[in-house]
Amino acid sequence: MLENKHKLDLLPAQPGCYLMKNKHQTVIYVGKAKVLKNRVRSYFTGSHDQKTQMLVSEIADFEYIVTSSEIEALLLEQNLIKKHEPRYNVLLKDDKSYPFIKITNEEHPRLITTRNVKKDGAKYFGPYPNAYSANETKKLLDRIYPLRKCRTLPDRVCLYYHIGQCLAPCEFEVTADQNKTMVQDITKFLNGGHKEVKESIEKKMYEASEEMNFERAKELRDQMVHIENVMEKQKITIADQTNRDVFGFEVDKGWMCVQVFFVRQGKLIERDVSLFPVYQEPVDDFYTFIGQFYLEEHHKKPNEIFVQSGVDTGLVSDFLDVKVLEPKRGQKKELVDLARKNASISLKEKFDLIEKNEKKTIHAIQELGQVMKIDTPYRIEAFDNSNIQGVDPVSAMVSFLDGKPDKKNYRKYKVKTVQGPDDYESMREVIRRRYKRLLTEEQPLPDLIVIDGGKGQISAAQSVLEDELGQTIPVCGLVKDDKHRTSQLMAGDPPEVISLKRTSEAFYLLQRIQDEVHRFAITFHRNVRKKSQFQSILDDVDGIGEKRKRTLLKTFGSLKRIKQASVEEIERAGIPQSVASALKRAIEDEPVK
Repeated sequence: MLENKHKLDLLPAQPGCYLMKNKHQTVIYVGKAKVLKNRVRSYFTGSHDQKTQMLVSEIADFEYIVTSSEIEALLLEQNLIKKHEPRYNVLLKDDKSYPFIKITNEEHPRLITTRNVKKDGAKYFGPYPNAYSANETKKLLDRIYPLRKCRTLPDRVCLYYHIGQCLAPCEFEVTADQNKTMVQDITKFLNGGHKEVKESIEKKMYEASEEMNFERAKELRDQMVHIENVMEKQKITIADQTNRDVFGFEVDKGWMCVQVFFVRQGKLIERDVSLFPVYQEPVDDFYTFIGQFYLEEHHKKPNEIFVQSGVDTGLVSDFLDVKVLEPKRGQKKELVDLARKNASISLKEKFDLIEKNEKKTIHAIQELGQVMKIDTPYRIEAFDNSNIQGVDPVSAMVSFLDGKPDKKNYRKYKVKTVQGPDDYESMREVIRRRYKRLLTEEQPLPDLIVIDGGKGQISAAQSVLEDELGQTIPVCGLVKDDKHRTSQLMAGDPPEVISLKRTSEAFYLLQRIQDEVHRFAITFHRNVRKKSQFQSILDDVDGIGEKRKRTLLKTFGSLKRIKQASVEEIERAGIPQSVASALKRAIEDEPVK
């Protein structure tokens, strides 16, 4: 909870951005406001829904930056979210990417689909939110326009030449004018000229039929059918050919759903659906979303954007540098209303799923905090050791944020200072290494540490945290039963069993955490053992250094396969004959399991 409430009295009545921080001084939420004083104070007065209460309960401090206008605040907010990646803002960021159709800028151009738009002189068409639509359109164009298909030119013609989908510049002369004409035709096609292309093909079909060339006429007829199937099956159409994105949103129970309709060449080709919690005024969270939506050309900006009533079209237009309109009547308004209607339907459909997910995650960590009598453990880090009779000891750590795996913060450790199977000393070393580093780098510490084990492992971790590092992070242990299943929760100093119902969401969360850290540790240990076993023999063979070890590992994968290989096969992996023979002799004398 906010530690210094006197700061609220100092807030200015000006536009700007505010950064909410937790007890570790980590930025957990970034917002913007027309009037900072009113917006920030609103978080700490009155009643809020549960998810906003959860945000407020984490706020220990805040800072703010004054701007000269609302548009400046919106721009600054985007930069701050990008810099700090606050976890309460993450859900507003749309991280989906969509394919484009690309005509490469090469001597002999290629037609490909890609999700990366670059400034490379190529022509890009899209986006196609449905990858199937992009691929089907490309296949259609491949049938009609025989551009080069191969990434690098082969020595002789390939199958594409024989089926009429490539002019084979690898073997035959293809002039710049031929390529230019095909590129122009494809560009016209993708910019809405498919009807003209269809009419041209139809004319050629009749000419072929009159010339009694029925095989060619059939090919042309098939091309027309493909055009109809791919390009003309949309039922929602607009008379003009402007590329536009249509945004509609609805809010219910503290959640927002934004539906985006992609209209290309007058046809609705696909839609995007995003759901996220709102912590500001709904229209302000919509501004944040639309900024994230087009961030760094993640989505290519269209010629114009339609929005619903209540949205400041001037603000969004200045911010995105795109024409933004609020349709007032007719078919265009119906399209915006349809987006809003779909957003409302999606919200209703998703609430059951959201509530179920929150039970497994947010409610679970809240329940766990209550049972252990600690603050809600938003960030949990769990450790597990793995070794076989002390050989190749390793430890692994998994991280859970808001009750969900946070895989970018998983860590692996090779135990360095412990000889033999000493689980307690292994735990001390890994805990020491992990949290000494976090303290040195001034990184946020977890709210709870979970140890795979009982009293001994818990005490080992606590001794390092408290006696060596001066930290009082809660530590709990998970004890397994004789069937290797999560059985009991232990915590405290000295550690004792904490009563926790096996049917509770908190227990299920701990079970998932223990299973995940065990899986991660075992996988790591197997890889270390495999590599250690593989390299131990190779180290004794003259002529095999690090580079040849990697080559052998990549080629054969195991000692067993090398043992089965002949000297000639080892040579083909790039090993000299004398070294291959020496390796074969050494490995045959070594028992391989």
